[in-house]
Amino acid sequence: MLKLGVPSKGRLMEKTFQWFGQRGVTLRKSGSDREYAGAVDGIDGVELVLLSAGEIPRELAAGNIHMGVTGSDLVREKLPAWDTQVGELALMGFGGADLIIAVPQGWVDVESLDDLDAAAAAFRQKHGMRLRIATKYHRLVREFLRDEGVADYRLVDSQGATEGVVKNETAEAIADITSTGETLRANGLKILDGGLIHASQATLFRGRRRDWTDAQRATFKELLALLDV
Repeated sequence: MLKLGVPSKGRLMEKTFQWFGQRGVTLRKSGSDREYAGAVDGIDGVELVLLSAGEIPRELAAGNIHMGVTGSDLVREKLPAWDTQVGELALMGFGGADLIIAVPQGWVDVESLDDLDAAAAAFRQKHGMRLRIATKYHRLVREFLRDEGVADYRLVDSQGATEGVVKNETAEAIADITSTGETLRANGLKILDGGLIHASQATLFRGRRRDWTDAQRATFKELLALLDV
């Protein structure tokens, strides 16, 4: 069987089911909403695996599923050299959000990444510590800031409401996902010019493991033809 991993709940699951359904492949949960079993109609040889969106990148890379739908940000964050482990098949047009860097609106002289670099150096000189950036996306943020030449900072982990850490004085800036920017503004934050790290959306991926059976490869080609990708 060809295993297809799909988010197990919420709008991402609903939109994924709708996207496949529009292309003649029906995905559905079997049993109650609390169960994580699923079924596929419209093609033989495909098994639906319901997982959290955050689990799907690693399950793809490990070869435990063959295809999967998840955010492009999660794949890039969780998999080093991600494009050697998975391949993009289709951008699905929903689940859009931007991973950005934001600073307090009161920092009137900090509008760009160059300004942030200068502010970070001044912050360390004044306070004897590096400027803190709170995020859930350590790999993506670190690689982005390295490429942009920003060095005098440290990342602090945030697994809760990242937008609130500046008000709580546990960080000076944040790197987080936003769709409209309203929550940032409500917390007194602004997005830096040039501070877009990654524009994420739901994406259909395939694993690059080479141990697929002939039957799985044939089903994969049939499914791609149905989906027109």
